[in-house]
Amino acid sequence: MTASLEQLRRCHFAVDLGAARTRVYVKGAGLVVDQPSVAAVNTRTGALIAVGEFAERMTGRTPDYIRVVRPVSGGTVVDIEMAQRMLRHLLGDRMRRSLRRKARLRAAACTPHDADPLAQRATIETLVGLGARRVELVDTLIAAAVGCGLPVERAEATMIMVCGAAATQVAVLSLGSIVTAERVPVGGEAVDHAIVQHLRHEHALMLPSQSVRPLQLALHGNGLTAHGPAATEIHGRDVATGLARSVLVDTAAVREAIQTPLTAVLDGIGKVLRECPPELVADLAERGLTMVGGSALLPGLDQMVREATGMPVHIAERPDVCAVQGLGEMLEGRIEPLVLDPLGAY
Repeated sequence: MTASLEQLRRCHFAVDLGAARTRVYVKGAGLVVDQPSVAAVNTRTGALIAVGEFAERMTGRTPDYIRVVRPVSGGTVVDIEMAQRMLRHLLGDRMRRSLRRKARLRAAACTPHDADPLAQRATIETLVGLGARRVELVDTLIAAAVGCGLPVERAEATMIMVCGAAATQVAVLSLGSIVTAERVPVGGEAVDHAIVQHLRHEHALMLPSQSVRPLQLALHGNGLTAHGPAATEIHGRDVATGLARSVLVDTAAVREAIQTPLTAVLDGIGKVLRECPPELVADLAERGLTMVGGSALLPGLDQMVREATGMPVHIAERPDVCAVQGLGEMLEGRIEPLVLDPLGAY
């Protein structure tokens, strides 16, 4: 359930626990943490070795006794204890001492649309372990819409698509609430996996996980259209020999390989539009759809959505931090609720 604006104004900090990155907004200080949701642990002693960007760089490069873990999957905390330890180190001693001085420390957090009670409870317990006496939950769709400046409180339709690492969420909003929404379990990680499998099957090349994003960025400009680059050189390991090898990859074949996960996203958008009242669809024909989330930056994705829906498609100015910025706007009291005065009795 989404908390009221009055409850959120009483919160002292907000957390966006994403599968790819963790972001923390502190009231009065702004965005203080923006790091990958990764931790490295010594399996022999249980000690935490690294968190954030340093831990992410260790992926695939560690000895047997060091394990790199991701305590958040699909916007849901899957390892509460590790998530708490990761957040403590990301915040640092100074910031944690500052928060502990607050009387009755309150926190706010994003949760995916239609998150089940167990997922909500895991998020609450994670922040309670940081000292929060009360945790308010906000739907990621509403937080992201506020963060990118959409007029969600008005009696007009706004459509938003949150492109996350593990899932894509699409919704139509009006009067500060969700009219209709759909959560598709396909995100940036599915696109990464499709590219890795294509290179393995077609070129017998095993690609390090850190090289997938550069491959996507190589599809610059209209990357998902025929106007992108014709070929890209990729370095990896030969599946048979284990030796380093470079191949020239046809980007048209890469575009075809990632069509399957992207088609599921387009189907989700179509379902939301079919379930939306006709009056609101007419509004959307003018205002279009706004894309937020880290995967919204996949080159050419906006053009693909534009061609599939026939609507204007916009990418938010800073799509990766819209959700936590929306929480910050609510914490700082910059969002005014729409007041509906009851009609007098006649």
